[in-house]
Amino acid sequence: MEKEKENKISVQSIEMFKKYLFEEERSAATIEKYVRDIKGFYTFLDETKCITREKVLDYKIKIRQEYKVTSVNSMLAALNQFLQFSGLSHYKVKRIKVQNSGFREEEKELSEKEYKDLVKQAYETGEKRLALIMETIGSTGIRISELKYFTVSAVRQGKIQISNKGKVRMILIPDRLKKKLLYYANKAEIGKGKIFITASGKPVNRSNVWREMKKMGIKAKVLEKKIYPHNLRYLFASVYYQKYKDIIGLADILGHTCVETTRIYTTTSAKEYKKRLDHLSLLT
Repeated sequence: MEKEKENKISVQSIEMFKKYLFEEERSAATIEKYVRDIKGFYTFLDETKCITREKVLDYKIKIRQEYKVTSVNSMLAALNQFLQFSGLSHYKVKRIKVQNSGFREEEKELSEKEYKDLVKQAYETGEKRLALIMETIGSTGIRISELKYFTVSAVRQGKIQISNKGKVRMILIPDRLKKKLLYYANKAEIGKGKIFITASGKPVNRSNVWREMKKMGIKAKVLEKKIYPHNLRYLFASVYYQKYKDIIGLADILGHTCVETTRIYTTTSAKEYKKRLDHLSLLT
């Protein structure tokens, strides 16, 4: 009986897990996702809320039937972290192995022209904040969660220092972007604090931006499946690498500790590889 009690999951234990993630200096987005995934696992369990090896494996089978492999692995990563936190590491499950194709999904890839069409459409329809958000991510390669660090004082200095998970990262702001942001802040009467805020004064979040981008995509005639904030970061990485071929420098800019992670951002589409093969002229 005592063993069963130890293996139970509760609302309180999920809250303790959330506090643990915060103390581990995980990003707000990571904490939010991990907690959401664990709540999903909690809902999956029967009324006893008791964790067993069999139930964990059944959960893995269930989500494998309902979600894409990348999503499943992400959810399992959260679950494994929770199991380890709960002293149940022996229940951890293996993630699904995926062979890296080495190609980008071209149908989901946002082109430079499409990006500029989105930005232009935003300016023309008076959505200056959205236009600047897209330009900020597109010209610096930041994560959308890092928009909150763009304060008036930081932009004036032309650089932003972020300390996270024991690492310090420097975001450099291009001169043209700096001028645009300060001009916008002045016109919006934002004398200090965060530049990208909602009408109620709260920092914009992923949902705000994604929703606004989708609306703009309809007007700019850009496919919806190409429109999500992180695609702007991919575009930045792709353009930077094509121009400078400096993957180490790109890794520093993106805040990656592993170059292999950066490589994902620099892969070429299958169509481009096909074009290269067709121009090799090795057939008689």
